[in-house]
Amino acid sequence: MAPQWSLFDAEGNEVKSSDFKGKPLIIHFWATWCPYCKKLQPGLDKLYKKYHDQGLQMIAISLREDEGAKPQDELIARGMSFKTLINGDKVAMEKFSARGTPTTFFINAQGQVVVATRLSDPDDPRLEQVVKSILVN
Repeated sequence: MAPQWSLFDAEGNEVKSSDFKGKPLIIHFWATWCPYCKKLQPGLDKLYKKYHDQGLQMIAISLREDEGAKPQDELIARGMSFKTLINGDKVAMEKFSARGTPTTFFINAQGQVVVATRLSDPDDPRLEQVVKSILVN
């Protein structure tokens, strides 16, 4: 089962794992300075937009940021439509054992981690395959 967690977005709003209960979810651990994250994100955003109407949820969690980094502003500048939470180091490392970026978790509606990957190729067909698998109830 996916671990329980709680973090804040750039506006100070709390977001919890329980907010996504019963919904398929992608959790994308990333950093503004990570070139592989920047490469992967358009592919994740495309999948999020394509399957959002079928219930897919997505949240990014920023970690290991440089002083003064503005992760949500960076995603907006990149044209991404998903939201990011900030200061996710402890959640990434202690709850998910995610040591590097990008690390992306695909969680089904029952709360089970189906796949955890370090892929950075936005066109890798396995990304869409696993999204389709977590959409199945």
